[in-house]
Amino acid sequence: MARKKVSTTIYIEPEQLELLKLLNERTKVPMAEYIREGIDLVLKRHQDKLPGQLPLEPPATSKG
Repeated sequence: MARKKVSTTIYIEPEQLELLKLLNERTKVPMAEYIREGIDLVLKRHQDKLPGQLPLEPPATSKG
């Protein structure tokens, strides 16, 4: 069962749009899927800046 998706507006460069269209034509994967994949990559790259569960133990510190 597919997850529910919400609609939003994004602004991209014309070159990005043309390349996304070309990728879509060649792979038959929807452009929206590639955009969601890109968002996932950005969120993963910056996950240290997002709220999350705190560890149960403090991180080990090196002495010396």
